[in-house]
Amino acid sequence: MAQSPRYQYETVKVQVFPDGVAHVELNRPKRLNAFNHALIRDILQAFTDIGNDSNIRAVVLSGSGRLFTAGLDLMEGSAKEKIPEDLDVARKAFAKQAGLRHFQNSISSLEKCPKPVIVALHNGVIGAGVDLCTAGDIRYGTKDSYYCVKEVDVGLAADVGTLQRLPKVIGNASLIRELAYTSRNMYAEEALQCGLISKIFETKEKLIAGALETARLIASKSPVAVVSTKHLLNYSRDHSVDEGLQYTAVWNGAMLNTEDIPKSVEAFMKKKPAVYANL
Repeated sequence: MAQSPRYQYETVKVQVFPDGVAHVELNRPKRLNAFNHALIRDILQAFTDIGNDSNIRAVVLSGSGRLFTAGLDLMEGSAKEKIPEDLDVARKAFAKQAGLRHFQNSISSLEKCPKPVIVALHNGVIGAGVDLCTAGDIRYGTKDSYYCVKEVDVGLAADVGTLQRLPKVIGNASLIRELAYTSRNMYAEEALQCGLISKIFETKEKLIAGALETARLIASKSPVAVVSTKHLLNYSRDHSVDEGLQYTAVWNGAMLNTEDIPKSVEAFMKKKPAVYANL
């Protein structure tokens, strides 16, 4: 995968296509795309940069090499956290929170990116990989993909998004608690059945092609409509129906003034695809 010159990172590759689609690839294949400080930093920076690029309208995220990600790199995970030994317990804990919040912000950058993110998952999606994929908008998997909330096996509770987002993605409290308490593998068919992923592909190549096809379809739509839809879906997920409706009325009170609506109507009447300006 060719790296786009504007997007240069140590552990992430980004390719931007002329049709408004970006392909982001976790790129630590020798370490099975395990999360270290550099990868955490680069994911946050890449999705922040993409969110600010009006030429990009949809994103595909995948992993290079043998599997999507092996989760936290236990050889390096907290090696660079320098917390003075002479601090008391409260101050050590407070200092550690900064590192956790940075990791959380990196994972949340997919959700906060205004452009829809399609996560293409192959083989192992372990630990922080589950955190990451649940922050995306759409999840596709290969037939050999499996998903593991691994944190309990290394002596901690998942702390960068799984316990907050997975219940809202799957909506089955019993299954979520089983996965989180046991760290068992959930394979592709079960993941499809419970709603973690929405499509299964035979191979990684077909997975990437399918994800890019969906991204290109999204990119062809009104960017005002797509960005608004993602924003309102995220807001409504975390608020009551009435609060969501009130907020949507305020939001669309401005957004309904867009030129994209008459363009869409004209395109429909002429039976031709509409061409929308970047947002």
